[in-house]
Amino acid sequence: QVQLLESGGGLVQAGGSLRLSCAFSGGTFSSYAVGWFRQTPGMEREFVAGISGSGAMTDYKDSMKGRFTISRDNAKNTVYLQMNSLKPEDTAVYYCNAHFILSVYWGQGTQVTVSS
Repeated sequence: QVQLLESGGGLVQAGGSLRLSCAFSGGTFSSYAVGWFRQTPGMEREFVAGISGSGAMTDYKDSMKGRFTISRDNAKNTVYLQMNSLKPEDTAVYYCNAHFILSVYWGQGTQVTVSS
């Protein structure tokens, strides 16, 4: 059974940086594309960034381009989200998602709070 465990969230001041990690277990990691999503109370979960199984292709929500960088280390079964120049509106619970064909898995989320 695939499991995802996010870490690295916390409280940071505006303009600061955080690096989130998503540790994968229970499957062949390189077969899975992985995405980061975020959600605030009362809002739908939104896409932040995604990366292909090999790491060769990445995609970002437009408002994150230039500030966030997604990467993966297939030897460590981990995907990272480097977040720079954080803004208060980036405050949310961040989730990682792994998918392969019709199989989709979610982590439990990690809270990111950006103070002004």
